[in-house]
Amino acid sequence: MLKLEKVTGGYANIPVLKDVTFEVADGELVGLIGLNGAGKSTTINEIIGLLTPYGGQIAIDGLTIQQDSASYRQKIGYIPETPSLYEELTLREHLETVLMAYGLDVTEGMARADKYLKLFRLDEKLDWFPTQFSKGMKQKVMIICAFIVNPSLSLLMNFLGLDPLAISDLIELLAEEKAKGKAILMSTHVLDSAEKMCDRFVILHHGQVLAQGTLEELRQTFGDDSASLNDIYMQLTKGELS
Repeated sequence: MLKLEKVTGGYANIPVLKDVTFEVADGELVGLIGLNGAGKSTTINEIIGLLTPYGGQIAIDGLTIQQDSASYRQKIGYIPETPSLYEELTLREHLETVLMAYGLDVTEGMARADKYLKLFRLDEKLDWFPTQFSKGMKQKVMIICAFIVNPSLSLLMNFLGLDPLAISDLIELLAEEKAKGKAILMSTHVLDSAEKMCDRFVILHHGQVLAQGTLEELRQTFGDDSASLNDIYMQLTKGELS
């Protein structure tokens, strides 16, 4: 379980997040939604430890980064919006490097990776270098790197660049992770997909949790019983521009 309690934080002593509190339970996929600048990326950076909160607490399975930074980070599988790969390493070497960084057995990890490689049709490209990959293929590599470590918590940023088949494969994979009892937090602008995939949503606005809950609960909050997630997002946009 991921738990944020009254987290305040940001960059260069300029608070972005203000008393952000929410949870992602085991076996749950929560969508982190908000306009540009709402604090979604800052929230993710606070969780993974790139930023240190000014106040509040973040815990994964009851463990904070202050208690044991290595064990805390080993619980996280992170898929960034922009793929970041080493040009001099093959796909195989990327996977092996990630496994070693997490202190995991490489042979066992590569055996576990085989399923994901086949799912995303990269099993015959283990000796390819990043320069040979399209943007979508690089994104698939990041997805595989995140899941081969068997994380307690998966963090996904926007998965733009994936083709429809890859998005379908990712949805299937996330469903499997949920069934295993893993917690998943996804920040995305692909609201149609998020509406179908997520169990609950957290809406950030100006660094604060404006609303959270299931789609039905958000509809009640925004006063529209038939609103889609995109409709709710547009209401936020109109409010921002008015």
